[in-house]
Amino acid sequence: MNDRLEPRSADRLEQRGLYLEEFEVGATYYHSPGRTISEADNILFTTTTMNTQSLHLDAHWSSAQSFGQPLVNSMMTLSTLVGLSVAQLTQGTIVANLGFDTVEFPAPVYVGDTLYAETLIKGKRPSASRPGQGIVTFAHTMRNQDGTVVARCTRNTLMWQSTHAPASNRPTDRQEYESLGATP
Repeated sequence: MNDRLEPRSADRLEQRGLYLEEFEVGATYYHSPGRTISEADNILFTTTTMNTQSLHLDAHWSSAQSFGQPLVNSMMTLSTLVGLSVAQLTQGTIVANLGFDTVEFPAPVYVGDTLYAETLIKGKRPSASRPGQGIVTFAHTMRNQDGTVVARCTRNTLMWQSTHAPASNRPTDRQEYESLGATP
């Protein structure tokens, strides 16, 4: 049985991210599916976040600029990069994002690009100030459909240790969980 699928009953499994002790420094996770960015995605994100930059909204103006077409909002690119990792790494197991050490956009993202992400676990350690929690450092990389790196970031997160996570993060049927040999 996959340890990441937590039993709730004999016929119900729930997907979750990894707890602190499950991360292995040096491991790389490849996230799927990818995400194809539409014009509507770019316009909605750009206007929702009050970014009125013509480079994202005005196709005519953008056509006369260096890239010859509108660019996908780089904050959307960053959000998508982190978002693609959630289901596999942090769903229900994160306490909080602590910050980003680096953010880079080495190549542009255009409407119609399909984005894929991978995450290298750069480090982990117990928190000095928050018992039952620890810090994991993720090195996220995003590539487009051609394999070109379009974004990179290093992110620090505060994660739960499995034995300290709130009860709502763990199976409700403790006896059934323990009968499978798991430690809640």
